[in-house]
Formats: sequence, structure tokens, C-alpha cells
Amino acid sequence: MISTLLNIFKVQELRNKVLFTLGMLFVFRIGHWIPLPGVDQEALAKAFNQASQEGSAVAKLVSFVAIFSGGALSHSTIFGLGIMPYITAGIIFQLLASVLPALKKLQEEGPSGRQKIMEYTRYVTLGICVVQGIGWLGYLSQQGLILQAWRENVVWWVMAVTALTAGCMFLMWLGEQIDKHGIGNGASMIIMAGILGGMPGAINTLYESFDVRDPNKIGFMGLFLLIGCFVAVVGSSVLMQVAQRRITVQQAKHTRGRKVFGGQRSYLPLRVNHGGVMPIIFASSLMIFPTFIFTQLKEFANQGAAARMQAEIAQGIVPSGDTTTWQAITAFLADAFQPGDYPYVIVYIMMVYFFSYFWITVQFNPEEISKQLKEHGSFIPGLRPGPRTAEYLETVMNRMTYVGAGFLAVLAVMPTVINRGMNIDYNVSQFLGGTGLLIVVAVIMDFLQRVEANLLMRNYSGFLGEAGDDGEAGPRLRGPRF
Repeated sequence: MISTLLNIFKVQELRNKVLFTLGMLFVFRIGHWIPLPGVDQEALAKAFNQASQEGSAVAKLVSFVAIFSGGALSHSTIFGLGIMPYITAGIIFQLLASVLPALKKLQEEGPSGRQKIMEYTRYVTLGICVVQGIGWLGYLSQQGLILQAWRENVVWWVMAVTALTAGCMFLMWLGEQIDKHGIGNGASMIIMAGILGGMPGAINTLYESFDVRDPNKIGFMGLFLLIGCFVAVVGSSVLMQVAQRRITVQQAKHTRGRKVFGGQRSYLPLRVNHGGVMPIIFASSLMIFPTFIFTQLKEFANQGAAARMQAEIAQGIVPSGDTTTWQAITAFLADAFQPGDYPYVIVYIMMVYFFSYFWITVQFNPEEISKQLKEHGSFIPGLRPGPRTAEYLETVMNRMTYVGAGFLAVLAVMPTVINRGMNIDYNVSQFLGGTGLLIVVAVIMDFLQRVEANLLMRNYSGFLGEAGDDGEAGPRLRGPRF
């Protein structure tokens, strides 16, 4: 490992890429702490700390968005929206490209078509930033978290929305610069930096919760259990990220004169977790709404009951104090759809399975793969090219998606189950599964693979290779050398 890290800095081009990427991430972390003018930061921090302790729906929404913004919403900085609008716009065009023939044709044109789609993505990102910025500032104004002197000032509203929009667009530009001049996917690297930025706070929370003398706090056994769970979850996440089913593909033989060409065997790799982290993102974002809606309905029902009780007292009627049917229904739904409760977990798992199969339907086209195999003169042994091959690929992918979705479902509900079952702070339990952990694992693996490719291309041993005595990787031959 140490020799591999030294090899990275021996190659000037690779060294410059790594240092440039680290520099751009450092710029992102600096902007993470630049506050948005006009917002009462102290009142905002107190409000969100109280909401997190109460487990309100707004706190869950902010916690989910913080995965992409690095937690900047809790203290409202110029990077408060993070890079989430850019990712949302990219997902929208990715889905539309499989539905709209015009976008699909544009995507098939090559680099020029993808550049045009990227331009459209930037414009849509700008619109999403404006809408989300106005919505976020409107919520802050409604909660009284904006200073009184600026609350009714139109100039301040224009400035604040512009600052949030400019912050998001700057992060988008930052990610594109990492794509061009750095190493790794720029947007993913920024998201990973935001997630890992919350790890010191989680470690501090774990340290404050550790006390061997207090039975209500974490002891040595609980600490070892958390560390073991973290290692096991990370290891299984890495395993599922690289797990694939290799389908043998036979190339047809062609005879030209006295020579026979083709006939080689290759493999068609199908990933077990083909959807990646997208099913959890979709399911998490949608599960916020029933929690928020049922909580609000419960509050409205309680307010209505309190108003009726006051009216009865004003009329001289002794109130019965009985709970109405509407109050009982809303209270049951609000309690049932709190993260960690049984109905919430069941619906969450169903949503993960649904979006796993939905994402496969959008991204994986067995008919197109079968057509490409037929055009290249290849076939799967034992299957006729065409519809029979497409049917076989679809059956295999559906079975693998079932296994991958099960893994995602377990990983998705693990933080909330540990939070409720073991009474562990959510800031700590979120690193034991969920969206953030999958994103970090996927981004780090992609980064290591890119570094590995750069090192092997220059005859240096990578993270998985064995170096010779001179520190360079020689030709990897199996058997005798001639």
C-alpha cells in the first residue's frame, strides 16, 4: 500500500490530477462555511437541533438533503443547495433519454450529442436552483429564521436566491473541472466530501455517548459491536458493488480461404447491483412525504380538538376529553410511519424493490443487447440469437435484481433500525448503512480503479498488483516464459 501511494506521486501527470482533485475539494469545504447573509444562524442551528431530537419530518428531509449538500442547510451557507439540483437534472434527462426518441437519437450521436444534452442539463439545473432556493428561503421566513430587517426586503430576496443559485452552479463547474483535469467523477467526489465531512461529528457524538459506568450509554461491548457492524457493512457493500454474473458469449467462426477467424469466447458481465444507489435515493425521497403529511394531519386534528374543547368551555359545557376517531386515525398513521417502525420499514423495503426493478427497466434493454450480439456475429451457447437471447437475458437480470434489491433494502433500513433498536444517535447510525455509505463506497472504488488503470498503464504496480524488486510491475504471465 505504501509503495503504491509513493508510485502515485512518481508519475507527474497522475500526481497533478490527484493534487488538483484535492484542491477542488478543499475549495468546496471552504465554501461550505461561508454563511448566507440575512439568516439568523444561531436560531437556525437551535431550531434544527431541537427538530432532530424530536424526530420531526422537516429534520428528516434536511438530513436526506444534507447527504448531497454536506449538511450546509443546517447553517444555511452559499453552498446550501449543494450539487443536488445538478444531479436531479441529470437523472431527469437520463430517464427522458429512454422515453423520448429525439433525446435518444441525440445521445447516440456521440460526443457532440452528449455535449448538447449536457447544455440542456445546465439550463434545467439553473431553473431547479431558483425554485428550490425560493422554497428554502420561504420556509426560513415562515419559521422566523430570517432577520427582521431583511425579511420584507425584495433586494435581499433577489440577492439570497442569486447566492444559492450561484453556489450550486459553481459546484457544478467545480465538478466538471474535476472531470476534465482531475481524477474521478466530479459530482460524486463532491458528494463524498460532504458525507465524509460529517464523520468527525459522528465520532465526537460516539465519544460523548461512551461511558462504561453508565448502563444507559455505550460501553466496550457496544463500541466493539458498532465497529464490527461498520466493517461488515462496508465489506458487504464492496462485495455487492463488484459482484457480477458472467454470461459466456461465443463468437461465430468465419472461414476465408484456408484460414478460420473468430471462435473466441468472451463474457458478458451483468452486475448484481445494477441500479447502484439510485433505488435507495428514490425510495428515501418519497418516504419523507407520508411521514411529513401524516405528522401534519395529526397536528391539525389535535388543534381542531383543542378548538372544539375551548368552544364547549365558552358555552358552559363540560368537555368530555374523549379522543375522536379522526384523532385516533391520524395518530396511528403518524406513529406508524416514523422511521424505524414496522409499517414504515415494510413500505420502505417495498419501495426499494419497486425502484430497483424500475431502474433496470429504464437502463437495461435486453433486446438491444441481443441485437448487438447478433450484429457482431456473437451468440450465447445453447440459445438462438434474437428474441430467445433477449428473453434469457431478461430472466437472468430479473433474478439478480431480486438479490440486489434485497441487499439494498437491508442496507437502507439498517440505520433507522439501529437508531431505534439500540438507541444510537442517527448521526452515528447513518454510517452503518443507507445512501451515504453506498455513495462513499462506490466513489472510492471508482477512484481506486482509475488510479490503478493509470499506474498499470505506466508499468507501475497498482493496489491489486505485485511489484518487483525495482518497484515496477513486470509482465504477469501464467506458466513458463519463452
